[in-house]
Amino acid sequence: MEVHPLHRYEQSSLYNLLSSIPFYKAVKQRDPWQYDLLMSYSRIIEYRPGEVLLEQGQNDQWLYFLLRGQLAVIVGSGDDERKVVNYITPGEVFGDLAVLIDHERTATVVADPNCKSVMVFGTDFQVFGDLDDVRKISLSTKLEYYRNMVHNLRWKLEVYRMSYPDQSFASNHRKVKLYTGQKDTLEELKSLDEQARALARLLVIWNLEFDRLSISPREKLDYSSLVALGE
Repeated sequence: MEVHPLHRYEQSSLYNLLSSIPFYKAVKQRDPWQYDLLMSYSRIIEYRPGEVLLEQGQNDQWLYFLLRGQLAVIVGSGDDERKVVNYITPGEVFGDLAVLIDHERTATVVADPNCKSVMVFGTDFQVFGDLDDVRKISLSTKLEYYRNMVHNLRWKLEVYRMSYPDQSFASNHRKVKLYTGQKDTLEELKSLDEQARALARLLVIWNLEFDRLSISPREKLDYSSLVALGE
């Protein structure tokens, strides 16, 4: 693992790296000051093939976005029982569940050994402060983040529903109500936060359930070989 402080990057190069992440791209275009503030709480990290990024059971407040490469999401309690249940591709967020519901990480994330390099962008979510505190992170920026977050969570849950439609809770995310009130308000932000937390709890249930689900052949990878490459 190699951590790169953002001051090493030219602004144009950094912006190009983040262009695949809708949240940062939107903030940069709408409010450069807010963008610069977020950058001061962020960093870029490079990982070797097979190196562990996040370990199941950890608890922290960092939010991550994949810039380059591919990540494997692994669940299970022991090396012999661990299995890949999903992959993360550039532009996707991860680590969001622990941040949203203050929960231990329910999966281990590993740099795909088939990628020459993996580059990740991380932001310390503590800069967001309390939900209704908009003195540092503005209401517009928080709305932008939570809209993207809810969209991503619903998308992940829908993918799981289509992959495992026979699960009793497969469609529960569709019962989480959408916001129908006035846009660009604190009320919308509170609704988005409630949606995100409800959806995050459903993802935790999925991650725990994956220990008992049958996995497709493509996903049956040897966890021990993934970790060994990163040692």
